[in-house]
Amino acid sequence: MRRFLLTLLALATCAVTAQAQDRPDRQELSVPGGSTMILLGDPQGYEKYDINQGIFEICTAWIRDNVEHLGIKAVLCTGDLVEQNDNNALDRRMLNQTSRQMWESVSRAFERLDGVVPYITAPGNHDYGFKASEDTHTFFPDYFTAERQGRVLLDRLVSEHPNREGRASIENSATRYELPGWEHKILVISAEFSPSDAVLAWAKKLCEKYADDYVIFITHSYMKCAGRCGNARYTKPENYPLCQDPSNNYGQQIWDKLVNEVPNLRLVLCGHHGHSDFRKTHVDDYAANMGWRVDKNKAGKNVGQMMFNVQTLGGGWEGNGGDGWLRILEFLPDGKTMRVRTYSPLFGISPLTRHLSHLTDSLNQFDFTFE
Repeated sequence: MRRFLLTLLALATCAVTAQAQDRPDRQELSVPGGSTMILLGDPQGYEKYDINQGIFEICTAWIRDNVEHLGIKAVLCTGDLVEQNDNNALDRRMLNQTSRQMWESVSRAFERLDGVVPYITAPGNHDYGFKASEDTHTFFPDYFTAERQGRVLLDRLVSEHPNREGRASIENSATRYELPGWEHKILVISAEFSPSDAVLAWAKKLCEKYADDYVIFITHSYMKCAGRCGNARYTKPENYPLCQDPSNNYGQQIWDKLVNEVPNLRLVLCGHHGHSDFRKTHVDDYAANMGWRVDKNKAGKNVGQMMFNVQTLGGGWEGNGGDGWLRILEFLPDGKTMRVRTYSPLFGISPLTRHLSHLTDSLNQFDFTFE
């Protein structure tokens, strides 16, 4: 009887092994011993249509599957989690989900990362007000709490700043990470859309407190440029009511008051801006939705500035929300090099489309050195 049970167990094990998913486009570290952070562009285009929501689920499922394999230390998101923060009336020209349905969907997508890897989101303009930042109220802290992530976040969370409603919220938060081979720790500071003077002052004090850390600052709207930018770098004041408060800041002010002033702030990440002529051209314009430039701060240190917004990729403003594009930010164990790759698990999941799963031009694949 015992031998019979062992035989059944062996057969069951073989069956499970035989049915295990074959990963046709498994990503690897380019240099053994390194680590990564994953950057997600604005998810709103995924969430506003129920048919698109599964694509973002694929992205977070792929991240969970690769936490150990790629040494993923954190997931960073540029914001605009939903298309509208607080609205039930459906404008079927641009969405078929209520705000509650969108919040529940994006929360569910991130839920699989709870307790596995910390995720940091800088809320966007669509995450406030009713449709687009008419006022300061947001459902972000109702769906995205520190507690739901557990110790993977709480053990790294060193500071937070109250949101505009005076609530404790990880809209404005700071987390620290140790990376293999890196002498300097990485301090990631996320900030609300159009951050207030108080938030920028809080961020500056944190940079000074952790003066030996390399700082990554992520906020939704900062840079308006396309490709390897030689044109205007910073966002201008926008017409959203929330932006009319003179104590709230746009791109140029964020540079002047924080980025340029802090010698250890070495990387800025943002989304928000993008462009699409897909209805006319039937071609996705990648360069219009991704930007990169490097400028020296007043201490003479290079600051990398990255815009990554996928919402119009995959068919324009009313397309599939982004074709699953994300960025793998690989921190090489030399202690100074970040290697950027742009990848889509949506395309990578099938052998028939894996040849489409990598963007390898110089805008989407490059290195940056932390000095």
